[in-house]
Amino acid sequence: MVRWTAGGQLEFVGRADHQVKVRGFRIELGEVEAVLGAVEGVAQALALVREDRPGDRRLVGYLVPSDPGAGLDAAQVRSLAAARLPEYMVPSALVVLDEMPLTPNGKTDLKRLPLPDTAPRQAGRPPRNAREEVLCGLFAELLGLEQIGRTRTSSSAAATRCWPPG
Repeated sequence: MVRWTAGGQLEFVGRADHQVKVRGFRIELGEVEAVLGAVEGVAQALALVREDRPGDRRLVGYLVPSDPGAGLDAAQVRSLAAARLPEYMVPSALVVLDEMPLTPNGKTDLKRLPLPDTAPRQAGRPPRNAREEVLCGLFAELLGLEQIGRTRTSSSAAATRCWPPG
């Protein structure tokens, strides 16, 4: 979408679709929501990009279970989504809610959505030598994390050196 400025120039305002760009990849949020919403036990799914720390844009999924009493395993939902989506389209965090927060007009209140848990899920493998210790320290500082592991197994089962554990 664009608009005319007072000086007669076209100014880019934003996109008319729900496409976002994260780490250089274009992602259609509706595709992510469709896959998350198709998982058995999920009544509602919402995908959005959060930038809670400057420069750290992350794809986050919010889920409402069909049966709130039964609960919903976010790790299992993420695993099922990873089987159907390219790795860059799998949300880095999933948040399970009892219900979506709504505005008085009945739309999802994005401002009231809780922050995803950013705590590392596991300690990761410690550095083996001084070089790895320096590299992991630099990556931790760059990513704004307290600690970082030597390796991490991603959903594609490829090990990535000095990446956040989890």
